[in-house]
Amino acid sequence: MMEFWESSFIEKQTMWGFEPTDSAILTKDFFLEKNVKDILVPGIGYGRNAKVFIDNGIHVTGIEISKTAIELAKQQGLDIPIFHGSVTDMPFDHKLYDGIFCHALIHLLNHRERDKFIQDCYNQLMPNGYMVFTTVSKKAPMFGKGKQLDKDYFETMDGVKIFFYDSDSIKQDFGQYGLVEISEIEEPSKNKKSAPPIHFIMIKCKKE
Repeated sequence: MMEFWESSFIEKQTMWGFEPTDSAILTKDFFLEKNVKDILVPGIGYGRNAKVFIDNGIHVTGIEISKTAIELAKQQGLDIPIFHGSVTDMPFDHKLYDGIFCHALIHLLNHRERDKFIQDCYNQLMPNGYMVFTTVSKKAPMFGKGKQLDKDYFETMDGVKIFFYDSDSIKQDFGQYGLVEISEIEEPSKNKKSAPPIHFIMIKCKKE
C-alpha cells in the first residue's frame, strides 16, 4: 500500500496544487490573533499549508509519512524540521508547541488511532495552546458510499478508509480535550476550478 501511495504521489500533488487551503489561511489568522509562534503540523505533506504560517513569522515543525512528500517539500524550498513517520507513532520529540494544525488527516485513521492521535497532540500543547483540526463532514457527497466498515466509517472504491464526522462524534472525540469551537467550511479545489468544494468541519481546542 505504501509503495502504491509513493508511486502515485506526484500525480496526486498536481491535483492538490501548491496554494494553501482556506482552512490553513483561517488558522493562520487565528494563530496570529492568539499570538501562537511555534506550531506542529502532523501530516504536513509536501508543505503547501506550511508556507502561509512561515511567511507570517510562525515557526513550523512537520510530521510526514511519505519520504517523497518530504523531498518535494525540500525542493519547494521548505527549510524546516520534518519528522519522517506516521502520526500514529507520535510523539517524535518531547517539545511542547503553542499551536497544532492538522488538515484532512484524522478522518483517515481508525477509532483507536484517532483517540491516540488526539491525545498525543493535546499532550504536546503548552498550557493555553491551541490545536486545530479539519476533517471531512458527513455532508460530503461521498458519505455513505463504498463498503461500510463501522458507524460512519466507509472504504471507498479505491481502498481509502474514511470516518465521517458530525457535531456529535466531534464532541465525543474532542470533548475532553478543550473543545471550544466547531465550524463548517467548504474547501474549494484551487488546482481544479471545476471540481466541487469538499465539505469540512474545523475543530478548535484549547489546553487550559
